[in-house]
Amino acid sequence: MAEKLSSYEYKTIDFGDPASLLAYAKKLEGHTFQDVIDLGIIPDGVEDTNDYSSKSRKGGMGNLIEERYFGYKANSDDHADFSDAGVELKCTCYDVKQRAGISAGERLVLGMIKFDKSIEAPFEQSHAWEKGHKVLLIYYGRDRNVPSYDQRISYVTLFTPPETDRAIMEDDYHIIQRYITEGRADELSESLTKYLGACTKGHTTKSSMRDQAVYAPGKPARGRAWCFKQSYMNAVLREYILDDKGGESIVKDPAQLRGRTFDELVLSLIEPYIGMTDKEICEKLGIPYTGNKSQWVTITYKILGVKADRAEEFEKANISVRTVRIGEKGSIKENMSLDPFTFKELINENWDDSPLRNYFEETRFFFVAFDLTERGPTLRGARFWSMPKSDIEGPLRDCWEKTRETIRCGVVLQPENQGNRILNNLPNKEDNPVAHVRPHTNKRAYKFDDGTEIGNISRDGDELPDGRWMTKQSFWINNDYIYAIVKDI
Repeated sequence: MAEKLSSYEYKTIDFGDPASLLAYAKKLEGHTFQDVIDLGIIPDGVEDTNDYSSKSRKGGMGNLIEERYFGYKANSDDHADFSDAGVELKCTCYDVKQRAGISAGERLVLGMIKFDKSIEAPFEQSHAWEKGHKVLLIYYGRDRNVPSYDQRISYVTLFTPPETDRAIMEDDYHIIQRYITEGRADELSESLTKYLGACTKGHTTKSSMRDQAVYAPGKPARGRAWCFKQSYMNAVLREYILDDKGGESIVKDPAQLRGRTFDELVLSLIEPYIGMTDKEICEKLGIPYTGNKSQWVTITYKILGVKADRAEEFEKANISVRTVRIGEKGSIKENMSLDPFTFKELINENWDDSPLRNYFEETRFFFVAFDLTERGPTLRGARFWSMPKSDIEGPLRDCWEKTRETIRCGVVLQPENQGNRILNNLPNKEDNPVAHVRPHTNKRAYKFDDGTEIGNISRDGDELPDGRWMTKQSFWINNDYIYAIVKDI
C-alpha cells in the first residue's frame, strides 16, 4: 500500500536538486489524482475550483501535478519547469492492451515550434533539448472507464536520453530545422524523423494553421510542437520502467555516429552486400537458406548486426522494414498491404484522426530491394522513405474519402461466373495513383440481402452498415507507386 501523502514534505523540496525532486515525486506512486488534490496545496493565482479533468483544458493531469503537488502555477514558459535543476516535469499516460500489454498512451509534447521566431540555435541550446534532456516522468494508467481524478499514478522516473539517442535526436532536429528555414514547414510530418518529432497541434487542420512568419511569410502551415514520438516513449516505458530493453541495437558504440547520421550508418552496413544473391548473403552470414521471400527481412536484420527481427532503433523510431522484389522487366508484382479496417468504424472516422493518415504521418519505411535475376534474387540496395505530405493529403486522402462514401451509400456486390467471383465498387488500383482497396484475406466471406452466405463470415468477413457481410478489406499501396520509390536505388 502506498505511503500516505503529506503536504508538509512539499515545503522541504530543494527545487534546484534533481534528486530531491525525484524523491518527492516518487511518493506519488500508488496514489490517485484525487489524493493529490486532497493535499490542499494551492499556489497563488490558482483557483481551488479548477477542473483539471475538463476536455477543454490542455494538459489537464499534468497541470494538476504542477499546481497541486509541486505548488507552482502551470505556464507555457520556454524554459524547463525546474530551471535551477534543469528538469522538465511531464505527466503522461500508459495503456494496458490485451495483446500488446503496457504501451505508451501518447507522444510526449515538449513545447511549441514557433514559426514567428528563428530556430537557428544549435541543438544543445534549442528549446527542444532544454525541455527534453532531463525529464521527470510521472506515469499513470489510463482507464477510460474510470473518472479522471480516480486514475492511479504507477511509475515515476527521471529520464535523460542516452548518448546514442541524443545523437539521433540532434539529426532529427536538423531535419525539422531545415524544413522550417527553407519555408517548408507545411511539408513536415513525424515520419521524416526518428525519435524527436514535429507533431501537429490543434483539433482540426483548419484551426491549427499558422503563418510561417519568419521564413515564408504568408504561407500557412499546421502548427507543430517538438515531441518525443510515441514509438520512442514506448521504448522509454519498456526499458526504463519495465526493464525490458526490446530489440538489439544496430549502433554498438555511440562513436559510430560521429561525423555521420544514423541513416548513413545503416546504409553503409548494407552496401558491402549489394550485388550478392540472397543465397550468397546467407552463406556469408552463416544462416540457413530457405529460398523464401519471407527470409529477406531476416537477412536485412542480420546484415545490420541484429540477431532477431527486432532492432532497438527501428522500434524507437517506428521504422517499418519492407522488402520488395523487382522483376526483370522493371516492375513489382505485389502491392503493399496495410491492416484491415472495419466498415462501421471507417464511416465514423474523420481524416485528421484516421488510422490511415496517422500511419503514414508517423511511420517511416526502410525499403530493401532485390532484383530477380538468372542468378537468383540479388540485393539491389536500400533506402529510407516517408510518404510525402502531398501524397498523404492528396491521393491517399482521396482513396480514403471515396471508400468511406462508397460504404456509406452502400457497397455494390455483383456476383459473376455463377457466384464464383464477387465484384464491388470500392476504389481499385486504376482509380488512384497511390492506394486502393482490396480483400485482406484470400478467403471469401459474404452475406447477401436474401440471407445467402458464402464462406465463414464470422472469421473472414465484416458487417456492412446495411447488415450485409463482406470479406474483410484493407487499404493497399499500389505496386507501381512502390516501384517509383525503389527504382532509383
